[in-house]
Amino acid sequence: MNHKPIIVEERIAAYLRSLEMDMPPYLAELESEAIADGVPIIRKDAQALLRFFIRMRRPKRILEVGTAVGFSCLYMNEYLGEDGRIATIEKVPMRIVSAKKNLSTAPNAARIALLIGEAADVLKDLAEGGGGMALLKETKEEEFERIYLPAGSSSIWQDGEFAKPYDFIFMDAAKGQYMNFLPYILALLAKDGIFITDNVLQEGSIAESKFAIARRERGIHMRMREYLYELTHREELNTAVLPVGDGMSVTTFC
Repeated sequence: MNHKPIIVEERIAAYLRSLEMDMPPYLAELESEAIADGVPIIRKDAQALLRFFIRMRRPKRILEVGTAVGFSCLYMNEYLGEDGRIATIEKVPMRIVSAKKNLSTAPNAARIALLIGEAADVLKDLAEGGGGMALLKETKEEEFERIYLPAGSSSIWQDGEFAKPYDFIFMDAAKGQYMNFLPYILALLAKDGIFITDNVLQEGSIAESKFAIARRERGIHMRMREYLYELTHREELNTAVLPVGDGMSVTTFC
């Protein structure tokens, strides 16, 4: 289900998938499990785009909004340089349990930090400079934990420097909240950074009139169109919207 081509013709999509190199076994297994469990993860062509930009830009600091079970975080981690690090945000308890397990057993777990909570709250805290020692404060009850360091005391996130600018941000979270997240994202994006948003074409329905969309889905449809208009029309932003996977936008500052 997660790898069904939506925007690109199946014949072309199948050929492009055939060009991809095999992933490390632990990632391939996690991908298969996620698909079997119906967990939404990034599609093959979206994976290729992320890999391309990470290898090209060599980011030192990555922020991911929407961890799910940790697949995309671990995928990006595969292509980071030795001095890179990733902070990833998730709020759903069931996903957090899976993400902790997957992140803790992965290679180079020392580069990863899982920030737990509503994305809007965590992003606001980071953008306003509060993302450090408050998140690292120890608590006795796990449900109040705000941060999880898969590598424990050997984590390079022990310094708690979550509020510094990120040179690569990847967002794959609640689609209806993208506009609300955007001010915080831009505040956290380094001046020469790159910001990628996944699932922006909504299975191709984004091109339809709102009256052609099921009434229950019109709210998200209209908010996504507003979001894409904002990305492509703000003078300080440079954005391309690509028919990759379910649509990805790539944004930098001008």
